[in-house]
Amino acid sequence: MPALEPGARKPAPMTTLISSTLDIPAAAIGPDNPLPALRVADPNGRVAAADTVPAADRARLGWETAFRALPYPMQDGYTRERRPARVPCLVLENEHLRATVLPGWGGRLWSLVHKDGGCELLHRNPILQPGNLALCNAWLAGGVEWNLPQLGHHPLTCSPLFAGEITGTEGEPALRLWEFERMKRLVWHIDFHLPPESPCLFVHVRVVNLNAREIPMYWWSNIAVPETPDTRVLVPASGVLTHLPSGPLGLEPLPAVDGIDITYAARARHAMEGYFHLDEGRPWVAALDGKGRGLYQTSTARLRGRKLFAWGQDPSGRHWQELLSGPGSAYLEIQAGLCRTQLESIPMPANATWSWTEAYGLLEANASLIHGDDWAAARMAAATALDAAIPEATVDAWDMKFESSRHQPPTRILAAGSGWGALEQHRMREAGEHMPEGFTFPEDSLGTAQSPWLALLRTTSYPWDVEPGAWMTQTEWEERLGEAPATWQTWLHIGVIRHERLDLAGAREAWELSIAAKPNGWAYRNLAQLALRGGNHGEAVSLLDKAWPLTPASVQPAMAREVMEAHLKASQFAEAVGFASRLPESIRNRDRIRLLTARAAVETGDVDTAERLLDREFADVKEGEAEPTKLWVEIQARRIAIKEGIQVDDALRTRARRAFPPPPHLTFGSSDSAAAYGL
Repeated sequence: MPALEPGARKPAPMTTLISSTLDIPAAAIGPDNPLPALRVADPNGRVAAADTVPAADRARLGWETAFRALPYPMQDGYTRERRPARVPCLVLENEHLRATVLPGWGGRLWSLVHKDGGCELLHRNPILQPGNLALCNAWLAGGVEWNLPQLGHHPLTCSPLFAGEITGTEGEPALRLWEFERMKRLVWHIDFHLPPESPCLFVHVRVVNLNAREIPMYWWSNIAVPETPDTRVLVPASGVLTHLPSGPLGLEPLPAVDGIDITYAARARHAMEGYFHLDEGRPWVAALDGKGRGLYQTSTARLRGRKLFAWGQDPSGRHWQELLSGPGSAYLEIQAGLCRTQLESIPMPANATWSWTEAYGLLEANASLIHGDDWAAARMAAATALDAAIPEATVDAWDMKFESSRHQPPTRILAAGSGWGALEQHRMREAGEHMPEGFTFPEDSLGTAQSPWLALLRTTSYPWDVEPGAWMTQTEWEERLGEAPATWQTWLHIGVIRHERLDLAGAREAWELSIAAKPNGWAYRNLAQLALRGGNHGEAVSLLDKAWPLTPASVQPAMAREVMEAHLKASQFAEAVGFASRLPESIRNRDRIRLLTARAAVETGDVDTAERLLDREFADVKEGEAEPTKLWVEIQARRIAIKEGIQVDDALRTRARRAFPPPPHLTFGSSDSAAAYGL
C-alpha cells in the first residue's frame, strides 16, 4: 500500500498511543562509575585513506572524533546476570503498523511490526544485555538507536529520555522523545508520527545548537534487522568506503569487496563496516530477504550517509552476537547519518536548528532482480519498489507538515528524563536566555544530582563536603565555581572543566590547588591520569598510592582498576598481584580486576592462577578487545616453554594458539586471525 499524501481524506483517526510494559530477561545497568572519564589530548582521530578516496570525502576524516564522554558517567557496573524484568514501553499503533519504544533505554525503537503481514521489520532482541560498545560503555543490540553528538554510541543509549504525547498533523496522537545534550550543549527531540492508514512510520528529528559558536556535530540512526543467509542490503550506490584487511580506508566497487559480496552481510568472514558512496538523488537503504521483503529506511536530504555493519562469521563475531542477543539471534545493521562516514563530524553553525524526517516501512520488491548478479538491476528494482511504496515527494511533504507543528509542547508527559535540562533552563533564564519552543523540562525533574549546582547558581556557594558527585563541562559553570569560596571541591571541578576544553596545564594547576586545600583521592587520581598519558608510569603509581587510602568505599571498585592498570604499565607485576589480593572479594571478583590480575599473574609466572581467573564469561570486555585471547595464548605458550625448556617468542605463541584455540568465551577481537591478536 502506498503512503498517503498529507492532507488526503481519511476515516476517523485510528492511531493510538499507550503506555505498556515489555516482559523480557534483562541485566541491570548497575551503578555508574564515579570517576570522570577524561578525554584524550588530541580531539581529532587519525584515519588512513587510500588514493581511491575522493578529496571531498577526505576533508573532515578524523575531525573531532577522538574519545570524549564527559560530563556523562561511564556505565560499567552491569554483569551477565539476567532476570525477568517488566520494562516500561510506549506503543504507537495504527491500522498497519505497531511501533514499540523504550524511553528508559535511550528512546530506542525496539520493535516495528507490520500488522498486515504479521512480520517484525526490526531485529527485536529477546534479551536486554548491555555490552561494552558505547561512549559510556553500556550498549544494547536491536531496534533503532539514535546517536549524537560524538563518534560512538550515544551517551544516553542506556539511560532515560523524556517522553510525551503531542498532537499529530492529522489530529492523531504522536510520540515525542527529548533531552538536553550536556556534552555539546544541544537540545534535541524525536517525534514519532504514525498518521491514520499510513503504511510507514515517520521519525522527525530536530536538533538545536544552543551555543553562540560553531560545534562539531554527529548523528547516526542505527537500525538492526535480522541477518539471514539470503538477506541482501540494497542502497543507491555503486561504491563503498571500507577498510580492506590490514589496509587504509578505500573506495571499492559494489557489490564485491575483497572477493566477497558484502551486500549479503552473512557472507562477511570478519566484522566489517562499509560506508556507501551514495549517488546523487534520494537517500535510502533497505534489507530484503530471499523473497524480496524487508525493511526500508529513507529520509529527507539532510541525512545523507548510509552504512552497513556486520559482525562476521568468525568466532569473535558469532560470540558477540550471542552475548548481545542470545543464541540463534543474528542481526546486521543498516545506518543513516549526517556525514558520508562515521569517521568525521560536521560543523553545525552557531544557534543553528537542523531537522529532517526519516520513514520506516515494509518494502516488497522483485526477488529475482533483488538477488540477481546484476547489482545495478538489483538496486534499481529496490528503488522502483520504494518509489511505489512512498515517493520522495511524499516524504518531503510530510516533513514540511511536521516542521509546522514541531514547536508545540507535549500535552502530557509519559516518561521522565534527567534533571539537567531543568537546571540549564534555570541558568539560561538568569543569563537572559530561553529554551527553544517545544522543549519542556519540568521542575520536578530536578534531583539530588542537580541540587549542588542549583545551589551554586542561586547562592554562589558550593555545598558538598564529602564527594564531588556529578561532573560539569560547560565553561559557564567554571565561572560560577570561580566566584564561589575556594575549596578542594571547587578546584577539583574547575580542573575537570579545564581538562575537557583541553587546557591541560590549567587542569593540573587546579587539581594541585585542590590537594593543597585538602588532600583528596579524586585530585590525586586525575593527576595520575595525566602522568600515565605522559608516559610517567612510576609517577602515576605514586599518585595512586596516595589516592587509594583517601578513596571512599563507593569509589574503590573504579579506583582499584586504575591502580592495577598503573602497576601493569609500570611493569610492577608482583605489586599488582599483591594489591589485588588485598581487595575485598566483591571488588577482586569484578571482570576487569580479574583480567588485570590474570595478566599480572602470567608475568609473575603463575599461569595456573591466570587460567583460573579467565574461567568465566566476561561482561565488560570492549568491542574488538584482544586481551582475553592474548592472555589465553600467553598462558599456553608459557606452559609449552616450561615443558620443553625453550624461550617464549612470537613463533611459539602462534604454535600455542593453533594447538590450543582460545575458547569461545574469550574471543572478542574483530577477527579470529593470529594477526588480529598481535601474534
